[in-house]
Amino acid sequence: MQDIQKLYILINEYSEEEKQKVRDEMVFNIYENAKELSDKIVKKDQSKIDIDKKIDDVLTSKITGYPIMFILLGLVFWVTIVGANYPSAVISNFLFGVEERLTDLFISLNAPKWIHGMLVLGMYRTVAWVVAVMLPPMAIFFPCFTLLEDLGYLPRIAFNLDRLFKKVGAHGKQSLTMSMGFGCNAAGIIACRIIESPRERLIAMITNNFVPCNGRFPTLIAIASIFVGGYFASMYKSLVASFFIAGLVLVGIIMTLIVSWGLSKTLLKGVPSSFTLELPPYRRPQFLRVIYTSIIDRTIFVLLRAIAVAAPAGIVIWILANTIIGDVSILTHMARLLDPFGQLIGLDGFILMAFILGLPANEIVIPILIMSYMSKGAMLELDTLNSMKNLFIQNGWTFITALNVMLFSLLHFPCATTLITIKKESGSYKWTVISVIIPTVIAVVVCFITKQISILL
Repeated sequence: MQDIQKLYILINEYSEEEKQKVRDEMVFNIYENAKELSDKIVKKDQSKIDIDKKIDDVLTSKITGYPIMFILLGLVFWVTIVGANYPSAVISNFLFGVEERLTDLFISLNAPKWIHGMLVLGMYRTVAWVVAVMLPPMAIFFPCFTLLEDLGYLPRIAFNLDRLFKKVGAHGKQSLTMSMGFGCNAAGIIACRIIESPRERLIAMITNNFVPCNGRFPTLIAIASIFVGGYFASMYKSLVASFFIAGLVLVGIIMTLIVSWGLSKTLLKGVPSSFTLELPPYRRPQFLRVIYTSIIDRTIFVLLRAIAVAAPAGIVIWILANTIIGDVSILTHMARLLDPFGQLIGLDGFILMAFILGLPANEIVIPILIMSYMSKGAMLELDTLNSMKNLFIQNGWTFITALNVMLFSLLHFPCATTLITIKKESGSYKWTVISVIIPTVIAVVVCFITKQISILL
């Protein structure tokens, strides 16, 4: 008993880093002893263990692990982009067909035009956009993601990234919450519950936004397809755009690490807690479980939350676009006010307004931008990507503008749904505000630097 007390007093005199080393050693020794006991008592299928080990030697290698992760990420994006095109068009045609029937109904009831405008051209059309744009990619991306999780590959990703997150003062589990952010940042914030340390949980929540969610993919996909994939033959366009987006995701991951390091050294100082990850064996995926988890638990949950926020936003957007002061709308006045600052960072006032009004749901940024450029009173979409490209070029876009729009989309403030989730999970307005300020400042600085480099070159 006295020896234990002496040991306790001695450990308390250690620094935090020394205490962490002691904890790691204790955990390591516990697992080593457990392994020795297991080897003596439990009989194992050695052939299966050897196969798993050989696969892990490749997937978790410092040399091959990261390239494989990047290639898989690019392929998942490619499958999502190619696979979502047709169902998105079908859903869009159906929902906008319903809009025509609603318009006929309002006309037959002799409803005032402003009522029809707010409810149909504003609220309903915004919701229709959110559903048509979000549902197909999520219905493809989430099953792909869940399939990798069920196969046992996701813990290998966490294992690969654990070293990086620990070096920047964050928690290894942050890699898992970051992965969840690909589908929806709000879902990624909720996933931060798996991190026990309040300090490290806050770091994960604040930086989750640097992973592009499903709502930002439409903007990234459309612009990458036009200004990056457009330089290649049609058969390679989707593949090139997919891997360019994967490259942008790498930028987001690097920014996650940089900001995590900065927070761990300033606002959220501390030593990273230990993360013992036991890699599960590879297994055949349970397809019914994959479908249920990805569609019911993730896709429908995220979609309903986005709709709840987007519906009232549609009304506000319609009012701003249709309230005329001095021959131009309030929307145009606000865009002109922001234009000098927008030009300074390689964007313009209409682009900034589209992102601000897209706060409720990121997927409506492009429709708002098109509406603003064409001076229409309701959100709309051009028939082809070439038409969209011509419209953007007519309004002064260059490759640098397109690049900065993608970078700003990647790095800017979280959507309203994510902010509400951060407030709920952190229980603090302070950290919610910080979650807006940090990414917005970084997005502005990165775009400014890109603009200045383009001028110098």
